[in-house]
Amino acid sequence: MSSPLLKIYGAVEADAPDAGVAAHYGAIVTEQRKLIAGNTFVDLSNRDVLTISGADRLTLLHSLTTQFLEGLPPLTATEALILSPQGRVEHAFAGYDDGETFWAHTEPGEGAALVGFLDKMKFMMRVEITEVTDDWAVLGMPGQTYELVPRDKLADQPERLGNPVGTWAWEALRIEAGRPRLGLDTDEKTIPNEVGWIPSAVHLDKGCYRGQETVARVHTLGRPPRRLVLLHLDGSVEHLPPHGSAVELDGKQIGFVGSSARHHEFGPIALAVIKRNVDVDATLMADGVAANQEVIVDPEVGLHFRPTVR
Repeated sequence: MSSPLLKIYGAVEADAPDAGVAAHYGAIVTEQRKLIAGNTFVDLSNRDVLTISGADRLTLLHSLTTQFLEGLPPLTATEALILSPQGRVEHAFAGYDDGETFWAHTEPGEGAALVGFLDKMKFMMRVEITEVTDDWAVLGMPGQTYELVPRDKLADQPERLGNPVGTWAWEALRIEAGRPRLGLDTDEKTIPNEVGWIPSAVHLDKGCYRGQETVARVHTLGRPPRRLVLLHLDGSVEHLPPHGSAVELDGKQIGFVGSSARHHEFGPIALAVIKRNVDVDATLMADGVAANQEVIVDPEVGLHFRPTVR
C-alpha cells in the first residue's frame, strides 16, 4: 500500500523492502538530527500488523517464541523470535499487549506467514489471530520505539506529531545502534546468538520452545559461528555496498553486507555478518569498499564471557 504521507512535498519513495513509504523528504542529514531531537516521527506503515486475541494468547506466544510473555504487563513493549527446530530465525516481531489483545508488527510481506504459523499451532487454545495491516499502521518514534495508529488517521499524524522524516534517517540510526533487521541483516542460517538478539528478543530463563537447544548450547559454550559487526566504510567512495554483497578479507569472502546507510556523524556505515574468527582489528572489503570493524557481537560471547567492546 502507498502511504498518503508520500503526498507531502519533497517525499521520495523508498526502495524495497520499504516501498510505499518515504525514504526522505529532501533533507537527509537534517532528518537524522531531527529524529534524534525527538520532534518528529517516521512513516513505517509498510510494516505488517497482526492481532492475537483471546484468553490464551500470551500462553500461546510464550510457548512458541523466544520471549517470556506469560504475565506480560499491559502496554509493555517487547520483541520476540520464532525459531526453526535447528534454532534458526524464521520470524521476528515486536509489539505489546493491551490487556485483551497482543498487537504485533513484523517486516513488510511477512505478516501472512506469521499468522499462518501461529494459527496452525494454536490447536485447542482460545486464541484468534488476524492480520490487520489494512486497518492499522506503524509509526517509528524517536528512540527507535513504535506506535500503532488507525490507517485512516495516517494522513493526520503530521498535525499531531510534526512533519515526518524518512526511513533513511530511521535506518541510519538503527544501523548505528547495531540493531539487526530480519531478512536484511539475517539469512536462512542465522541464529539469535550471532546478531545480538540476546537478551533483547531472547529470554534465557524460560521453559522450552522450538530451537531452544541451539540457543542454549551456543550461549553456554560461547563462540557463535558468525557475528554481527558494524562497518565504518571508506567515505571517499561514493557508493554504499548493497544488501547481500560480499565482505572479503585478503580476497576471500568471509561474510555479507546486510544494511547500509549514510550517517550524519559517522559517514557511510553498514551492518554485516562475518565469520566469528575474523580478527576484530582486520580491515575488510565490502563490495570493494574498505571498512573498519566496530564489534557488536563479541567473538567469544556466551555464558562465561560478556562483551565489553560495545
